[in-house]
Amino acid sequence: MGLENFVVAVLNGLSYGLLLFMLSAGLTLIFGLMGVLNFAHASFYMLGAYFGWTLLRVADFWAALVLAPLAVALLGAVFERFVLRRTHHLGPVAELLVTFGLSCVVLEAVQLLWGRSALAFELPRMLQGPAFTIVSSASDGLRILPGTAPAAVCAVVSCTPFPAARAFMGLLATLMLLLLWLLMARTRAGLVIQAALTHPGMVQALGHDVPRVQMAVFALGCGLAGLAGVVGGATFVTEPDMAAAVGPIVFVVVVVGGMGSLAGAFVAALVIGLAQSLAVGIDVPLASLLQAVGLPPWSQTPGSALLRLTVAQLAPILPYLLLVVMLTVRPRGLLGTRAG
Repeated sequence: MGLENFVVAVLNGLSYGLLLFMLSAGLTLIFGLMGVLNFAHASFYMLGAYFGWTLLRVADFWAALVLAPLAVALLGAVFERFVLRRTHHLGPVAELLVTFGLSCVVLEAVQLLWGRSALAFELPRMLQGPAFTIVSSASDGLRILPGTAPAAVCAVVSCTPFPAARAFMGLLATLMLLLLWLLMARTRAGLVIQAALTHPGMVQALGHDVPRVQMAVFALGCGLAGLAGVVGGATFVTEPDMAAAVGPIVFVVVVVGGMGSLAGAFVAALVIGLAQSLAVGIDVPLASLLQAVGLPPWSQTPGSALLRLTVAQLAPILPYLLLVVMLTVRPRGLLGTRAG
């Protein structure tokens, strides 16, 4: 892997990790306050993408970026108020089952309303093309040129563009992290939310409506998932399988980072995004890596199918391997304070 390809892989990993954080932040908030592991969280992500695509038929992308998450948040609030709240007294199993049922309903509804085929987003002009181009030459090393590099430059040196859509996705996720931190640490509403987590009876006695706070947090978490859906659907693909593609990885992020920890989810999302992105570019068999680190010959069986696999082929299962290791070594996660 050349240096310019390594830099692009790191940038892709960071942008993908930040998208995972946008998704996992809402799930972390919901679990942190309510103790509910929302199995349908990725379905709200998918709804955000489809609502955004629909709004693009009558409005521009920026309006869709605002209105689609609001619509998803409203649906989340309605679901929490009239369905999920009725299962709280039945325990976490009932809550998990009802959110699982919702995920099945959302999937069928999406296929009925929008069909089974992938839908194409039309990004605004400023998000089309590259945000910058990495230029690599033997004499000058790496340079970064804004936008598209001139054709005359790319004719004599190596040029690797980085999409503006991915750069915007990373910037939006970083802004969302900052706003969430300000909300939780610097506002009265954030203090009430944190107090409702540890001392709900006291918060209720002080005149705050704890069920309403929980509904607001559930709506906020769903809205964040919808925001990630608009950005993810525009950057990647909008299709009925998109929830199933990211749903398991989001749960891995939440568990690895620590149940209920936003900071842990942020770190875990970046680690997983970078690990997957970098692993895709390593086309080296496992047997060669084992030999490079000096493991004994018995671990390098010539006929082993596993050792013939490359690191790139194992990239999709790296998050789950990390999950197994984390649950074995530190079940509370990287920055978690409560067991999942």
